[in-house]
Amino acid sequence: MEITPNLSWTLHNEIAIPNDIGQLLVQGEQAVAAFKTFRDSATFTTKRLIVRDAQGMTGKKVEMYSLPYSSINMWSSENAGTFDFNAEIELWTRAGHIKIKLGKGADVRRIDSLIGWAVLQAH
Repeated sequence: MEITPNLSWTLHNEIAIPNDIGQLLVQGEQAVAAFKTFRDSATFTTKRLIVRDAQGMTGKKVEMYSLPYSSINMWSSENAGTFDFNAEIELWTRAGHIKIKLGKGADVRRIDSLIGWAVLQAH
C-alpha cells in the first residue's frame, strides 16, 4: 500500500550542532545530533526533531518544523541497494506521514538508531 507523505525532507552529512539551536530548546532539552539539509539543518534533541528550512532567494525567511518524538507511532528504514544510492526513513506520526530521504554522507543506521533511542526512551 503506497501512502503519499505529508512532508518530505532530505538529510545529508552529519554536521556540528548549529550555534543558534540553543534558543529553540526548552528547559532540560539538549541537542544530540544535527544533519545538513538542502538549505539548512535538522537537529535531533532529547525531546524532538527540529527541521529548519531556509526559504526565498536570500534564505532569510526560515520555516521551522518541530516533531515531538511522542507523536511518532511507527518508523521504517530502507538502506540503499546496489543501484539505489539513496536510503530513506519513513515516519508515521499523529501529524501524518513523513519521508526522510538520506543523501550521500548520511548514515541510515545512525539515523535509525537516533530515532529508536528517541522514541523508545521515556521522555
